[in-house]
Amino acid sequence: MSDPDTGKQPHRFDVDVTANNHFAWVRTRLAVERTLMAYMRTAVSLIGFGFAIVQFFERLRDMPGAAPALYPDAAWYLGLALIFCGVMAMVISIREFHWILRYLWSENFAAIAGMTAEGRPTPLYAVAAAIVIIGTFAFFAVLLRVV
Repeated sequence: MSDPDTGKQPHRFDVDVTANNHFAWVRTRLAVERTLMAYMRTAVSLIGFGFAIVQFFERLRDMPGAAPALYPDAAWYLGLALIFCGVMAMVISIREFHWILRYLWSENFAAIAGMTAEGRPTPLYAVAAAIVIIGTFAFFAVLLRVV
């Protein structure tokens, strides 16, 4: 519904510049970062567990006296699937994190965001990128049986 006097669309939110709103914005920003860090832990767990499963069953297969597996490649497929899920979880969470940060730094909330207009860079992007690179390396190492 537009304003009849000016013909402009009203803002979705009326943002009052108060200390309470500023600190609510900061709490929301930190909650978003904690969510990304939870995704990071999940991704690292999936990647590590997938890699460990492949390595464990490869070593188990080579042990003398070990009974042959009914499905010898099942651990390899399971490991690849877990690594892939870890990498994809990280990529999707980075995308969501970036989208939410852009929203928080949008024009609607600039008045209560404080700091700078373009936002403050976070080291979480670098850590997330490192996890994606390590996960991708692990995926192809297992896929191509390099390790």
